[in-house]
Amino acid sequence: MVGCASRHGDGGQVQVLVRDNNVDQALKALKKKMQREGIFREMKLRRHFEKPSERRAREAAEAVRRARKMERKRLEREGF
Repeated sequence: MVGCASRHGDGGQVQVLVRDNNVDQALKALKKKMQREGIFREMKLRRHFEKPSERRAREAAEAVRRARKMERKRLEREGF
């Protein structure tokens, strides 16, 4: 059994406890936590420098995609 504990106060560190020498399960839990925290996405974005104007454009496009997705889900729930 693997226990997980994340600590957000210490510079965004993610901590996973290994129990019963079960490293595979601990790695699986770590990857899931990193995915949830957005660490993989941030690493991908930091591979190269992004100009502030490019960042604003990307974030605006992401906001539009999120809004459209939420609207689709809302309409689906309402049965339209």
